[in-house]
Parts: sequence; structure tokens; C-alpha cells
Amino acid sequence: MEALRHPAVAGRFYPEDRDTLLSDLQSFLRAREAPRAALACMVPHAGYIYSGSVAGAVFADLEIPRRCLLLCPNHTGRGRPLAIMSHGAWQTPLGTVPIDSPLAETLKQQCPLLNEDAEAHRGEHAIEVVLPFLQQSRPEFTFVPIALGTGHLDALEQLGEAVAAVAKTQEQPVLIIASSDMNHYENDQITRVKDTKAIERILALDPRGLYEVVMKESISMCGFGPAVAMLTAAKRLGATTAKLIKYATSGDVFGERELVVGYAGVVVR
Repeated sequence: MEALRHPAVAGRFYPEDRDTLLSDLQSFLRAREAPRAALACMVPHAGYIYSGSVAGAVFADLEIPRRCLLLCPNHTGRGRPLAIMSHGAWQTPLGTVPIDSPLAETLKQQCPLLNEDAEAHRGEHAIEVVLPFLQQSRPEFTFVPIALGTGHLDALEQLGEAVAAVAKTQEQPVLIIASSDMNHYENDQITRVKDTKAIERILALDPRGLYEVVMKESISMCGFGPAVAMLTAAKRLGATTAKLIKYATSGDVFGERELVVGYAGVVVR
């Protein structure tokens, strides 16, 4: 029997009730323009009340393909540094989403740093909160989950190069999704300054520059690793532009400006 990964944060980060979840997603996924294909994107993964509108703005802008690759940070510290799941499915209140086993196996062959490890994903929220957006936008799709518990630039670049090499060989397009929040738990003014510096490197399609500014400026961007790997892959796949779709901080929701978290939604084409 293949593994079924049950929801770990339904009822906390997003609604556990199906109808309530669908209502929230519909409010977030309001397209301003006709959706278009993209190579990659970056979306936040906080509770929907905080970052749902940012994630929704990104996915409303995208034409979601049948195959997705989701890269997230490892918040729990469990499991291997580069943890992939190659078999089974993930469950949300909207149903189950199958893992793209052929794509996952090919990635493992291309990038030996990847290790089969369900434990790293068991309690991790950063991919789980993204899946309902994809389910609502594209009811039938497969995905590959990868959790990154390393901040070593060489490993992130190797993963990005492998992702690009594999994506080039696929007959169908693969959307590369990096899951990340921005700066954490400083005041709103400092957070916006720090986030602007990181976002500038993302929009410049500069993965190494993003890594360097995060390190130099002490930007507590939890998913800088996924973002570096995503940008590395996107550049190899011919990306020419990156667009900031929406930015916000948690202070925009509740008005508390002393300790905030930043959220940025970016599309790469």
C-alpha cells in the first residue's frame, strides 16, 4: 500500500471544513488578468488569514500545468537535509493529490543529494498549505514534494541544476514552486527594508545574489533555500522576467506593526 500523507495543519493554518476552505480559496483566487503559463513562482505559506491573499494572487495569475514541483523549507528539523517523497499521495480537505512518481524518481537519479524521506514531510506545513490552491485552480494534477533543511549554497545550486535538467526532458511542462515567507518578527519598517533587498535579487533572477543578501543582511527568510534552487532552475530553463504580484506583512492584517512577518508572491516566466 502506498503512503497517504494526512493533513498536519488543517484547522490551524487553513480551514478543515471543505465548504469553508472552498469559500476562502474563491475569495483569494480572484484573477486580475487572464492566467498565463510560467516556469516558476514563489508563494508564502503562513496561515491563510495572513498570507492567503498573496498566495491566491499568484495562483490566479498562473495557468497551472498538470505537473508541479514544490520546494519548501524544513521548519521541524526532522529528517534528511534534502528530503523527497516519491510515492503515495497527500490528503487535504479537498481530496488527495498523487505524487508524481516518475518525475520524483528521475530527480533522485539526477541529484544524488536527494534522499527518500517521508519523516521530513510528516509535520511540515509549508507544502500542505499550498496544495488547496492548486487543487482549486487545477483539479487534476500531480506533484513532487521536496523539503530543504540545508542552507549550503552548493547543495541548493546542485538541486536547481538537476531540476532544470530533468524539466527539460519532460514532454509536459513542470511548474516549479518555491514556498517561502519573508523576514520574521522584526518591526514593519525594518521588515519591509529587508524584504525589498531580497525581492530585488529575486526579480533580477539572481539566486546567488539572493543567498548573499540574506546572509549579509540577516534576513530571516525561511525559504531562501527553495527560492535559490527555484531561481537556479528557472534561469537554466530560459527565464527572462520575474514579477512581484503582491507583497504584504502580517501587520497589514491586524495593524500590529512591532513584530511582523513579510509575504511576497512572485511569478517567473
